[in-house]
Amino acid sequence: MSTYSVSPMAHPPARSAAPVGQAVVALVIGLALFTFLAGLLPAFYGMAQANVIFPDVSVSGIDLSGLTTQEAAALLAQRLDFPQRGQIIFQEGQSLWTATPAEVGLFLDAQTTATAAYSIGRSGGYLEQAGARWQAWYSGVNLSPLFIFDQRIAQTYLQGIAAQVDRPIIEASLGVSGVEVVVRSGQVGRTMDVPAALHSLSTQLQTLTDGIVPLVVFETPPIILDVTEQAELARAILSAPLVLRIPSAVDGDPGPWTFEPETLVGLLAIERISTPEGERYQVGLSSIALRSFLDGIAPTMVVWPQNARFIFNDDTHQLDLLQSAVIGRSLDVDTTIEMINQQMAAGQHTIDLDMEYTNPPATDDATAESLGITQLVSVETSYFRGSSSDRIQNITIASAQFHGVLVAPGESFSMANILGDVSLDNGYAEALIIFGDRTILGVGGGVCQVSTTLFRTAFFGGFQIDERYAHAYRVGYYEQSSGGRNPDYAGLDATVYAPVVDFRFTNDTPYWLLMETYISGSSLTWKFYSTSDGRTVDWDTTGLQNVVEPEEPLYEENPDLPEGTIRQVDWEVDGADVTVTRTVYRDGGVLHSDVFATHFIPWRAIYQYGPGTEIPTPEP
Repeated sequence: MSTYSVSPMAHPPARSAAPVGQAVVALVIGLALFTFLAGLLPAFYGMAQANVIFPDVSVSGIDLSGLTTQEAAALLAQRLDFPQRGQIIFQEGQSLWTATPAEVGLFLDAQTTATAAYSIGRSGGYLEQAGARWQAWYSGVNLSPLFIFDQRIAQTYLQGIAAQVDRPIIEASLGVSGVEVVVRSGQVGRTMDVPAALHSLSTQLQTLTDGIVPLVVFETPPIILDVTEQAELARAILSAPLVLRIPSAVDGDPGPWTFEPETLVGLLAIERISTPEGERYQVGLSSIALRSFLDGIAPTMVVWPQNARFIFNDDTHQLDLLQSAVIGRSLDVDTTIEMINQQMAAGQHTIDLDMEYTNPPATDDATAESLGITQLVSVETSYFRGSSSDRIQNITIASAQFHGVLVAPGESFSMANILGDVSLDNGYAEALIIFGDRTILGVGGGVCQVSTTLFRTAFFGGFQIDERYAHAYRVGYYEQSSGGRNPDYAGLDATVYAPVVDFRFTNDTPYWLLMETYISGSSLTWKFYSTSDGRTVDWDTTGLQNVVEPEEPLYEENPDLPEGTIRQVDWEVDGADVTVTRTVYRDGGVLHSDVFATHFIPWRAIYQYGPGTEIPTPEP
């Protein structure tokens, strides 16, 4: 854009008047002569200055008088060389970029400027031209040069600077290669404001002087710039094996569990999380992976709380500790996951699992008074004369599981829960058991002597019977008494085959119940100690009814027996029906009214013989 500066024309000062008469004549003649000369003078003046710029016409003080437009343009280009010699400095912080005005798009339009000078006194009407020529002669005309600012060139130049200044935002990242922690540092993003720089440059160039153009740069930090701390934590986690263990472990406890660094890499979790202070990386072991592992080992660490076991001292009426209580234990998975990551962040690599401990209701410091155990409230004895040593072994092991056991007020007691696993590993032997329609050798034969004795102790003690199953046929052991055989005991048996077949009763008193078991010779005695609430028991039996004799004996060949050998493996017994009733009274009312109806099937004798053995003929 070009700007022009034009000065106003000056007028000569007035002279004094002549005498009136002469003055009038002279004025008329003068005006006529002036008019004639004024008409001829411009014509002669223009002819004298044809094809050149009128005198006293200049551009920025450069006199162009008498020059053609080509000569004037050449002179202006030589003298007005700011686009080529000037210096524009762009500054951003400590960085500087220097350019000539021409390099950023500023050019002198010398030809157009010279043409503008040549047009002084030649444009417009006759009077306008005469006035312009007069003004040039009288006071001179000084024009401003025409400079062109090509913003496309300037923008290209500034974008070149921006390419050096700008840089992208880079988020810091954290990863693992093998067992090595890999870190990528973050970078602050920078963007130069090109439009603002273009505006500042345009303003500076209008002064046609050297100058500094400050550059505006916007900085945008990444959401996560630095992960140094998290990287150090990851390296610390992978620096040594992780060992997890049960605190205060004893013999038989599982563990410890060791994770080498190569394994920890698979468990390492690098998660991007949001916090009130902003986003960051969280480094630790994967909660999902830890939970999967801990859930897998948790069952192996469970210890169920068990009451202390006691013996009632009949002399002092106090409890003597027989076996200390077992404190319950289980793994707190959620807290353990949190604790593992916290302790590893603190540099620990041997970490105790977080266990929850539960005291049983009756601990070692329980007393007879606190439990309400003051007297013997029920006692029963069963007999097993004629039992094999294996059967006696099983009765002894099974009954010992209940010695000193406490039953809480209102608790439904399960025999199977206390009995546990009846197996050879737990000391049981093979003895005769009822299986289907046969009596065969099986692990734990004789355990039903224990369940039968417990049933009778609860029966005659007046306690609530919850679950009881009779045997398929009459077992002679359960009809023995101190004086021999007592058929009245038929129907007072109970079988158990854990965990499918159980015997259960409820301690429906407000006092704890203590059980004691004793083996003496061929008898098992079961005692209940508690405090009597005044209940009494009446019972009755129908005796054996609908007696059915067994079938003829069955003979089976056994290839493992030698020839001539016959061995009895099952014994005959009559089938019968028997119904036992019981009424339990308390405070003048009926507390329990029970009917135990049993159907015993007849059982025939069974013999096995070796191959080639002659089978005896049954007598008529």
